[in-house]
Formats: sequence, C-alpha cells, structure tokens
Amino acid sequence: MTATDPQRSELASDEPRLAYAVGRFHTVLRAEMLRRLAPEGLSVPEFTALSVLSARAGLSNAELARRSFVTPQAMNQVLASLEEKELVTRPAPGGQARGHHRARGAKLTAKGRRWVARAQTIVDAIEDQAFAALRGEERRALADALAHAAQRLGAGAGPTGGQRE
Repeated sequence: MTATDPQRSELASDEPRLAYAVGRFHTVLRAEMLRRLAPEGLSVPEFTALSVLSARAGLSNAELARRSFVTPQAMNQVLASLEEKELVTRPAPGGQARGHHRARGAKLTAKGRRWVARAQTIVDAIEDQAFAALRGEERRALADALAHAAQRLGAGAGPTGGQRE
C-alpha cells in the first residue's frame, strides 16, 4: 500500500499508523522485558544474545550482533558481561580452528542454558499477556507478517518489492 492507495486514504485521521503502533509496542515490550528480566540479573541485550546462542551456538561476534540487533562493539560488552557471569564461553583469541583468526564463537555454558530457559519462560509470559486476544495461528501470522516486513526493509526493497522501475 502506498501513499496514493485508496485504502491508505480511507484511514481515519485519529487511527494510529501501523509504524507508530509497532514502534510503541516495541518500546513498551522492551521496558517490560527490562523490568521482568532485571531480577534474573539479565539485561535485554544479554537475554537476546543468550536466546540466539541457544538456537545457534558458535556464532562469531559479528553474526551474534546482527542477530541480536546491536553493534559488534556493543556485543563485545554483552559477551564480556555474560562471560563474567559464567553464562557463555569463548575460545581464547587465536584458539578458533576455522574461519577468520579473530572470530571467537560463543557457546552457552550449562549455567547459561539454565538461565536462558528461565528467562525464556518470563518472555513467553510477557508475550502471552500482550497477545492474549490472539489464537495460535493468528500469533504465527502476525509473527510471519512482521518478519517479512523486516526482511523487505532490511533488504532495501521499496514499494515494488525490490524491483527497479
């Protein structure tokens, strides 16, 4: 839908824009995650990194940063904190057998796996609270729609779906 779409012009002037609604939800979600994860000793970026590593161990700092929506510099700080808490391990510099000599794939420790499981339960409860009105298939459809929207914007695709005019 573009700015000249008839459907777009049918929106009531007091109806919130979708981008605003998504942005507001992100802000409120992040604040709630921060509030509920803090007693567990985790920040939101730390939880995100642990969650990503639980699904895909051994990612480099740069890969982990991309998947966690932070800069590589910020991820260095997150990983240092997680190592200090003994939730992740990374090989010593130069200890990585494959790939770039500076890439140090992080892995969860047993303690890290326990912490991420506990934290995931907290985040699941937040999702259940936020999306109580949606059935399972509606939640999946919303997640898919948001993932596809993010992919299109992340790939630089414009209103024509990436096709050049």
